[in-house]
Amino acid sequence: MHHHGYLWTGPKERFDNEALRRPPHPEPPPAGSKPELIQRYREVAAEFPTADLPPLETAYWLIKPHSLVRGTWDEAKEAAAWVGDRLTEYAPRFASETQRDFVRLAALVSSAAERLESGTDVTLGFYLERPSFLSLSVVTCSPNRSRPELACPLKG
Repeated sequence: MHHHGYLWTGPKERFDNEALRRPPHPEPPPAGSKPELIQRYREVAAEFPTADLPPLETAYWLIKPHSLVRGTWDEAKEAAAWVGDRLTEYAPRFASETQRDFVRLAALVSSAAERLESGTDVTLGFYLERPSFLSLSVVTCSPNRSRPELACPLKG
């Protein structure tokens, strides 16, 4: 088992585009559907696997391009340390002063280490200066507990 780290920052309104953050339905719209529906399905089917937007379900980071992986670690503590480093880096930009609290951030890192050690994925999100958003994810791989059918990005 190992872990892959992902980081995304960008406009909150882009983050809110849920259609590009969820995989397309396994079956396309039926024949005779409205052309707009068919076109939207095609767009999502083409864009979801390559879009840098964080997926709604953390495990789906594994199907994204390998270039989006920000780090890979064999040890959960190393992956959690990366999360801690990113929190320290971005904390001055958090929109809420409460989220900047050092004790709170340390507790998040400790919790992340425990969850990763148990094979669970970790995702954290923070509002930055408006209207930006930060998404940090660490995905457990080989296999992923929630989506074991998803291949490791290092093997593709």
